[in-house]
Parts: sequence; C-alpha cells; structure tokens
Amino acid sequence: MARQIPRRQFLAFVPTVFLTVAWGAIPRPRCPHFALKTPGPHPHPEPRPGIDASKVLTAEELVDYPDVIDAYDGIRQIPHIADGIRCHCGCAELPEYYSLLTCYEELGMARFCEICQGQGRLTYRLHQRGWSLDRIREGIDARFA
Repeated sequence: MARQIPRRQFLAFVPTVFLTVAWGAIPRPRCPHFALKTPGPHPHPEPRPGIDASKVLTAEELVDYPDVIDAYDGIRQIPHIADGIRCHCGCAELPEYYSLLTCYEELGMARFCEICQGQGRLTYRLHQRGWSLDRIREGIDARFA
C-alpha cells in the first residue's frame, strides 16, 4: 500500500518539484566563459604551419582531472587538425586563444569545460573516420555552433 503524506507536507513539496523541473528546462552555460560568446557565425582558424602537441597537457599533468585524459590523448595525436577548429564555448573571445588546440594547452579550459572536451572528442573521432578538416568543421558546427 502506498504511504500517504500529510497535506501540509505535500503542499510544501509541490513548489520544490516545480522549481526543480523548471530549473532543469532553463538552458544554463556549462562553461565559465560562456558570457564572452558573441552571436553569429565565426570562422575556423587556419592551422599554423609546423604546429605540434608539445604544450598539450599529459596524463601526469592531469592527475586532478582523470575524466579528461582521453580527450587530451586524442588531441595530442592530431594537433594539426585541432588547430584548425574554433571552439564554440566562448573561450575564442579570450586574447590568448587561437584554436581548439589552445583549449588543451597549458592552463586551457578543456580541463573543466564540457564544450571544449566534447569538441575535442568529436574532432578526434571524426578524424579517425577519415574525415577532412573541412568536413570535421562542418560536424563540429552542426553539433556545437
């Protein structure tokens, strides 16, 4: 038999449920620099000649962020591709930013930004499937722009 709750408890509970459901329906930024994002289309950068992954953090440097090691490992294998992708989380508005590769270098945002991580993982997967840089850009834009 179902347990009944007193009317007063039920009436106090209803607004909590409503607010929880409503709050879940409101889109919220997942990235601390989301507010910097400007509307409209933005071009992807051209990969810099001779770019490498020497600044991309290693697993040893990511000991506090174990969930993102796979994303960093993927980007480390394709720096010439990641350098031709624009990140859509808003970090592209920062002055030191150049490309998605920047998100994975040194103190870049990919350590904690779900959008940077998602774009990095998708870029790696599409590259593994043999997609060209232009086609990867289209896939990234379709998913994240």
